[in-house]
Amino acid sequence: MRDQDRPSTDDKRGLTRRQTLGAAGAAGAGLLLSGAGASFTGIFDRGDDEAIAKQASSCLRLMPEQEEGPFYVDLEKVRANLVEGQEGVPLDLRIRVIDHEKCVPIVGAACDIWQCNASGVYSDEASENTVGQTYLRGVQITDSAGWAEFKTIYPGHYAGRATHIHVKVHIGGKRTKKTYSGGHVCHTGQMLFREAVSDKVYELSPYNKSTVARVPNSQDRIFSQQGGKYSMPKLSGSAASGIKASIAMGVDPSSTPAAVGGTSEGSAAGGEAPSGAPPGG
Repeated sequence: MRDQDRPSTDDKRGLTRRQTLGAAGAAGAGLLLSGAGASFTGIFDRGDDEAIAKQASSCLRLMPEQEEGPFYVDLEKVRANLVEGQEGVPLDLRIRVIDHEKCVPIVGAACDIWQCNASGVYSDEASENTVGQTYLRGVQITDSAGWAEFKTIYPGHYAGRATHIHVKVHIGGKRTKKTYSGGHVCHTGQMLFREAVSDKVYELSPYNKSTVARVPNSQDRIFSQQGGKYSMPKLSGSAASGIKASIAMGVDPSSTPAAVGGTSEGSAAGGEAPSGAPPGG
């Protein structure tokens, strides 16, 4: 993979200013897996929603700024259900946006997420032969408690990257019933997932049809060089009934951070580098 410069440690948004997200970023305990194949049961991370709910009463460090990657599409589509018929383990994703200085939830922020499907392919990309498709992309607006909620699927993987979901937080834009536009981006990041959970998910169909080697978090540039270990959602649930993921993000709503790194994401699912992006990373 191609190395990227680490974020500056003396910059206001350097990694030394946000070493942990407390419960939202702490290593999980109590991982209970059942069987060798189809499902897992029990709690992956203890105190999931309860711990994250309490974070509005304490200040969070800034979330690490991370690469946007080459697959972002300014879809502006406000919707909670992103699945559009894509097969995979259901994932209920809850994101809480907190003003890291005022220690209060941010109301009306737009959480904009995008991810690959179980085969490692992104929608609406010429390099992926998916132009015009919009699956697994969408925007939700944070409520009075700072929460945005999505129904999606557990992400697949592709060459050059660990398992992840991308996120932007927009502030000050205009919303209609179905669209969101304008404003500014106060955070760009990626959510990475625990290896033990991905191991079990990827034993299932359609994930197990992939022949692409998986990159572990320890070998992923975003995880090791851009603070990915601080942007891991807490997980609970099962493959049979679906997985729940929750994360709290400390942001500066008044800032417009400079882009981190480049746009390279590694190779696409078919082994070809994304159009306009160098291989690696």
